Amino acid sequence: MKKYSENGLWIKQDGSEYVIGLSPKGQDDLGDVSFVELLKSESVSPEDSIISVEAAKAVTELLAPLSGTVVAFHDELEENPEFLNELAEAKNWIVRLNGVDEAEFNALLDEDLPCDQCEVK
Repeated sequence: MKKYSENGLWIKQDGSEYVIGLSPKGQDDLGDVSFVELLKSESVSPEDSIISVEAAKAVTELLAPLSGTVVAFHDELEENPEFLNELAEAKNWIVRLNGVDEAEFNALLDEDLPCDQCEVK
């Protein structure tokens, strides 16, 4: 099952882990990504920064949409930031988490909507 955050991330349940990546909406909001810095930590909570991104339209930090323990960061992104411009989830994922509260995951959006159509939950 895949969900979306209001800040342009996709979140996919993969067994006991949850994978977070940059959605098509997020790619559109940012433009072509040219530099990233993974903001590595052992765990994340909503509103914690997980990655700093420099792109054509914005320089921003993307925030975790849910809480969990970090299993892995996609270290290849730092040498290949263009992976975030790809649609393939195998390339544009950012972080893998476990220990995620299922209710927190279920509260995320079902569709990758422009933020002017997002409902605050």
